Amino acid sequence: MGKSLKRIGLLTSGGDAPGMNAAIRAVVRSCTFYNVECVGIYRGYQGLIEGDLMLLNARSVNNIINKGGTILKSARSNEFRTKAGRKKAYENLKEANVDGLIVIGGDGSFTGGMKFNKEFNFPVVGIPGTIDNDIYGTNFTIGYDTALNTVVEAIDKIRDTASSHNRLFFVEVMGRDAGFIALNAGVGAGAEEILIPEENLGLERLLDSLKRSKRSGKSSSIVVVAEGDKIGKNVFELADYVNENMPEYDVRVSVLGHMQRGGAPSCFDRVLASRLGVKAVELILDGKTNIMVGLVNNEVVTTDLEKAIKGHHSINKELLKVSDIMST
Repeated sequence: MGKSLKRIGLLTSGGDAPGMNAAIRAVVRSCTFYNVECVGIYRGYQGLIEGDLMLLNARSVNNIINKGGTILKSARSNEFRTKAGRKKAYENLKEANVDGLIVIGGDGSFTGGMKFNKEFNFPVVGIPGTIDNDIYGTNFTIGYDTALNTVVEAIDKIRDTASSHNRLFFVEVMGRDAGFIALNAGVGAGAEEILIPEENLGLERLLDSLKRSKRSGKSSSIVVVAEGDKIGKNVFELADYVNENMPEYDVRVSVLGHMQRGGAPSCFDRVLASRLGVKAVELILDGKTNIMVGLVNNEVVTTDLEKAIKGHHSINKELLKVSDIMST
């Protein structure tokens, strides 16, 4: 393994995800293992532009593997979208003698890293950290498993009150462009219907499905809705429509919101973050750049950043069929 790099920068960017701290820990301790310094960059690309950097060591990341969020903080940076902003970021890295950059985040974060690499020929390696699981080149993103468990637990509790009052609950979960959380959590929690951006169920079909459930003897129902679902303008419009057409139901809406981002990461996310963090350091020390590390069939693999950003992570059709069968 070549080690021409002496100092690696590390940042978290975009929406936070449980397990980001575990990934930070893995990167920092891998740097220590390979006798390379690690510089933490606070508040993502915005902190990089403002020079908010601090040297990290193995003790800096004590007792964070079990914590949600990110100790490096995260922020969105409009300034980094400009060439002038990226040039300022580059100058700050060179002044701090940083030779390479590891970015933990989603497709927006990777887009910034890819542009930065192309403009300044600066080594960049990405680690996928987003609860949406919508990054091509990995079966799982850091934070997705924890978010799923959080959603399922919440729906289990909502079902208790739905059953007690013969109510129909629309439960909105995160997923503006992808329905991975909604589909998997919906199957796991036994939802009667699951609405996702990838599949337009249609209002009439939704009503027919709910009526069938009612006729089959169900006194309460749960409909899981990804926030990016295309049927209505929003989950409240959907609820109003069903309320007007099925007055026999007492319709309620529960928006889970940002609680899905929080909480201690699951064991799966901790292990995933550790594996990807170690591999990211090894790759950047080996001269690899403009790539993302991911997990495919339980093997750590790499994908070009551009492909990771532009590639399409397809929804599981088999799971859609399972969902239809289980809702009968």
